[in-house]
Amino acid sequence: MPHRRPPWLELAAGLLLLLCPYVCQAETQLQWEELPALPSDLGVAGPMAGVHNDCLIVGGGANFPRPVWESAKQWVDDVYVLSRTEDAYQWHNAGKLPRPIAYGAAVSTAQGVLCIGGSDAESVYADCYFLSWSNDKLSTTEVAPLPQPMAYGQASRLGDKVYVACGQSETGLSSATNKLWSLDLTQSGQPKVWKWNELPALPGPTRAFNLVAAQHDGFDASLYVIGGRREEAGQVEFLQDVWQYNPRTNVWKQRTDAPRVMMAGEAAAVGQSHIFVLGSADESNWDRVDQLKDDHPGFPREAFAYHAITDTWNRLGETPENLVTTIAVPWGDSIILPSGEVRPRVRSPHIWKITPHTTGKSFGVVNYIVLFGYLLAMVGVGVYFTQKNKNTDDYFRGGKQIPWWAAGCSIFATMLSSLTFTGLPSKAFAQDWVYALGNFTIPIVAILAVYVALPFYRRIDATSAYEYLHKRFGYGTRILASTSFVSFHLFRMAIVMSLTALALAVATPLSPVQSVLLMGVLSIAYCTMGGIEAVIWTDTIQTFVLLGGAILAIALLIAGVDGGIAGFWDISQSADKFNLANWNLEVGTAQVAFWVIVLGAVAQNISSYTADQAVVQRYVTTPTEKLAARSIWISAVLTIPATLLFFGIGTALYAFYHSNPERLDALITTDQIFPLFIAREIPIGLAGLIVAGVFAAAQSTISTSMNSSATTIIVDFLRPNNFCQSERAYLNAARACTFLVGAIGTMLGLLFVDPAIRSLFDSFILIVGIFMGILGGLFLLGAFTRRTNQAGALAGAIVGAAAMVCLWKFSSFNSFVFPVAGLTVCFVVGYVASYVFGPAPKDLAGLTVYDFPPSESETAST
Repeated sequence: MPHRRPPWLELAAGLLLLLCPYVCQAETQLQWEELPALPSDLGVAGPMAGVHNDCLIVGGGANFPRPVWESAKQWVDDVYVLSRTEDAYQWHNAGKLPRPIAYGAAVSTAQGVLCIGGSDAESVYADCYFLSWSNDKLSTTEVAPLPQPMAYGQASRLGDKVYVACGQSETGLSSATNKLWSLDLTQSGQPKVWKWNELPALPGPTRAFNLVAAQHDGFDASLYVIGGRREEAGQVEFLQDVWQYNPRTNVWKQRTDAPRVMMAGEAAAVGQSHIFVLGSADESNWDRVDQLKDDHPGFPREAFAYHAITDTWNRLGETPENLVTTIAVPWGDSIILPSGEVRPRVRSPHIWKITPHTTGKSFGVVNYIVLFGYLLAMVGVGVYFTQKNKNTDDYFRGGKQIPWWAAGCSIFATMLSSLTFTGLPSKAFAQDWVYALGNFTIPIVAILAVYVALPFYRRIDATSAYEYLHKRFGYGTRILASTSFVSFHLFRMAIVMSLTALALAVATPLSPVQSVLLMGVLSIAYCTMGGIEAVIWTDTIQTFVLLGGAILAIALLIAGVDGGIAGFWDISQSADKFNLANWNLEVGTAQVAFWVIVLGAVAQNISSYTADQAVVQRYVTTPTEKLAARSIWISAVLTIPATLLFFGIGTALYAFYHSNPERLDALITTDQIFPLFIAREIPIGLAGLIVAGVFAAAQSTISTSMNSSATTIIVDFLRPNNFCQSERAYLNAARACTFLVGAIGTMLGLLFVDPAIRSLFDSFILIVGIFMGILGGLFLLGAFTRRTNQAGALAGAIVGAAAMVCLWKFSSFNSFVFPVAGLTVCFVVGYVASYVFGPAPKDLAGLTVYDFPPSESETAST
């Protein structure tokens, strides 16, 4: 049943189409390069092919001697190896296969090219073996055979497992199957140790000559089976259906059919979400082969792309030669098509190297003016506040004269940052709204922040959040907490800068390294000069830039969807993109459960709002406790519309690229999907504004991390040890520490620039759990228990940190498990260990919720 559209959508759709953006057509293109031809001038169909030790191995196959129509098919066992240097390729005659064979499956692995099954004129085989090439020598290593013979099927590798799908078990097409087997490559020992496992069969029709490729669909690695042909009661059926197998859930799911019949072709994963079909046959001229003979036009010279997230197909254009019955072999950044069949009975010795690339519009002078105008304005803010800092109280607390609404905007910008602008839309684009629940817990946690954390920090007149831990437990706990905090924020800076840099590499001509350096240097400049006031006021400006750019982007996105708002609603509803909860019990890395999100987010936000110096520092910048409470509430309230806005952007991105799959770039990461839209689809000038919003989001986090880390270093390490002799010296030390933290964070950001990271949002949540969970646990131990002593608190923190490292190294839990695990382990171990390590502290006046500290007004009156 189709989803019903609210009536208001029909009217809004027509209005929004008026905003339809300028569109830049920048398709993914394929660069075809012909490598040295196979030494066999006849070429072969159905070879075993793959890469080992950076060399292409091509073995076996079948062909027809000339004249092809007067000759019988022959099977060969020759193996050729193509090696490469910086400027040349060279073929080697490497030896022979165990028998002449063709039409098996082959997969490149670290152990060698795994050759699976195959056939000759009389039989179909189940034999499996590795072909390895080392020191100019070919080696063959046997592997356990398939459970049954197989030819004309295909295989692909997902991580440490090889999957083989479909194919036929006898020489006739009527023996086609829907079988699926897997082989774990981590097995070792003699051949008898290797074992193929039979998995749930494909629920669709049996088939041979099918295509197989492995790819991600946004969060899970999956196997895709495309098309093929089968025979039933003497009738051949041609297929174009597509099936997805998820190894984690062990479930098959039918996807969108291919644009035409695809069989005997080659499919390969490209980027994080695409599958390219580089060659395939269709049903045309199937029954006229003997009539046409040499006049056969050949197979359609057309390549296609399938996008696993939007479940859409588009054409990639004409190919110089259509090779079928061969294998698409990934080799570096390219895909190799080694030999193959170009028309019935005719093979080609050609070896094609296909390299995807994209071209897009330039960023433009106007966009540069807008972007750099904004960046210079932020530096100007830092220069303005330089002269206002007379001492460290001004530098770290703004003289406690910051307006409450500015402090609130600063907390909001700090908590969300570029993880909001790029990380959340990419999550919603690839998955759904389940991660939105995490942000919806912030107003709940704000209650704890306002009525528990805030009074403790304001009433002891803290500059550092860890002054409270010193009073409650002792100096050792304070130092441990401060060290954990600074470590966390160094990594946080690196994550934020690297995520933003990868995004800007798509939206601007800047390389990721250049973007990291630009963000780092400018943030260091205005933060080092202006202190916390510069940070808070730039955060406030950045909040408006962030939200304004996001509102503009979602309007342009929906305008580009087929049908406008109504089309956006229909596409998103049909794909279940508004799903808010997964009602399961698992704690794995995909399809994260409702309870994992809620508990993990609550723990993360408790740690942030009660024990994160970057947030707590804002509590003491306003004139009064009451105004500080307002700043917390405004930051919490702003989170709700911002979450709706940025998850809405992700869903709108899905709808837009579902309507326009040809505009996707196969080479980008999922984290770069929003910047791709900014770069390709938004008018000049407006694109510069939204890119400034991306910079704003990142710099709000970077500058906060720099200033708050410098604060803890000065207040928690240097002042207690009388490191400096004057207040002026401490102010200079504060600026030096800010500069040093910024420099280290920037260098770490350069190391974190890795397109292989599938989701930097997940990486950030993981790092929050490792470093910040224990800080939240320490605060709760201090505020809500009387029995906990310093030895117990330290034991809880150390065991909690060790537990986080073990989870990180030895589990596949979702990243949201880490904050709640760190907080819980720290709290439980700390409380229990206190009974072992000594008596309860004696004087806890004003340090627990059971003996609440006096209010600021009470303190002032006394």
